[in-house]
Amino acid sequence: MKIIVAVDKNWGIGCDNKLLVSIPDDMKFFRETTTGNVVVMGRKTLESFPGKRPLKNRTNIVLTRDEGYQCDGAIVVHSKQQLMDVLKDYNSDDVYVIGGESIYNMLLDECDTAHVTKIDYAYKADVHFANLDENPDWEVAEDSEEQTYFDLEYRFYKYIKRNKQ
Repeated sequence: MKIIVAVDKNWGIGCDNKLLVSIPDDMKFFRETTTGNVVVMGRKTLESFPGKRPLKNRTNIVLTRDEGYQCDGAIVVHSKQQLMDVLKDYNSDDVYVIGGESIYNMLLDECDTAHVTKIDYAYKADVHFANLDENPDWEVAEDSEEQTYFDLEYRFYKYIKRNKQ
């Protein structure tokens, strides 16, 4: 399984159930990376999408504690165990965890790759992603040249989980 996330310089990922910033090249990278694959998210992440609808051309899996929650076009599960059972039907290389904070935290140890867009700016954030730079289990495998969007600077990073001996 893989993670895909955009973070600010304090590893913030959102505020008031919205992304901190929308950068067209980051959105394009997200779209190109996840299209045709499986995306795993929490209910709040799904409800942050336009029309509260699942993402097109992807298998959408929503993890929520709300036993009555339903969503046309998405597989809804209510526990990590249910999620893992459903994911057995898919190649783990095709599964992307896309948020939010509690889903990232729950599944970080299950993932082996993290695509992180790091934005060199500190936003007001009420949800955060784990700082992989401070986590000895993870290392940077690739990073891009510095990119700019108006006055924002950002880079694309690919982290991989270190082999545990």
